[in-house]
Amino acid sequence: MYYNNKTFVYLNGEIVKASEAKIDLYSETLHYGYGVFEGIRSYKTIDGQTKIFKEIEHFDRLANSASALNLPYPWDRDELIDATYQVLKLNNLQDAYIRPLVYAPANMSFSPNTESFIVIEAWEMQPFLGEKLLSVMTSSFERPNPKAFKIEAKATGHYVNSILASQEAKSKGFDEALLKDIDGNIAEAPGANIFMEKDGRLITPQPGNILPGITRATVFEICERFQIPVEEKQISPEELRDADSAFFCGTAAEVIGIEKLDNISFRKRWNESLGSKIQKEYKDLVTEKATKNNLQPVN
Repeated sequence: MYYNNKTFVYLNGEIVKASEAKIDLYSETLHYGYGVFEGIRSYKTIDGQTKIFKEIEHFDRLANSASALNLPYPWDRDELIDATYQVLKLNNLQDAYIRPLVYAPANMSFSPNTESFIVIEAWEMQPFLGEKLLSVMTSSFERPNPKAFKIEAKATGHYVNSILASQEAKSKGFDEALLKDIDGNIAEAPGANIFMEKDGRLITPQPGNILPGITRATVFEICERFQIPVEEKQISPEELRDADSAFFCGTAAEVIGIEKLDNISFRKRWNESLGSKIQKEYKDLVTEKATKNNLQPVN
């Protein structure tokens, strides 16, 4: 599913076959979830080229995540970007999902490490949550307390919370979960941010209890370009249920609409929503397709 005996990865400065790459079984990352990663996408553009979307932002966030967790990070951003394009080329990939992972050496203590390791993998992957409108469940799991974790870091161990929430939702017949924060306000999905539409404007949870994603930032850019009002604030579950529409966004998920929350449908049809317009503009943006959409706020 992810690799075969012809797949190549970048591992600590070298291109090697994925089937021959090794990790120390005593790695602190394996035992304690102490590592950081990125989820990045590349696309085949309209001129047939391979383009990694927002590669600078993603590799800068990888470095910032490592710093937040006190993981040594000696790598040069441009060298990692070049290595990623090399991995894509060797694996004959254009529309791909890319996973850089910074992991720790053997260390069963909690003392600081003096080195880290890095691997860059890539594989074909459709949108993480599919392409149909989602049925979402409010999870019994909450986002981690921001006073207990570096919430702004994309850390491997944080995603145990995401896995449990997503598995719970799917076991109950839903497509995905929606987590609240420790104060009972809406936070995010296991691997995506959320926006709601109300009266011609978009609203999204403010930073503090969420991972403010790069796709989330792209939605803000699209809204600014087309003069769509957008606001960051605390959102109560009751306010979300009274929304006109809603959508998730993330690198893996891209932009995907939500049909109903806790079996209650949103009142606006998806193809008439701001989210649908954002979704189309996002697809045009990542493939570098010139857009002539006359996108305006909708009441």
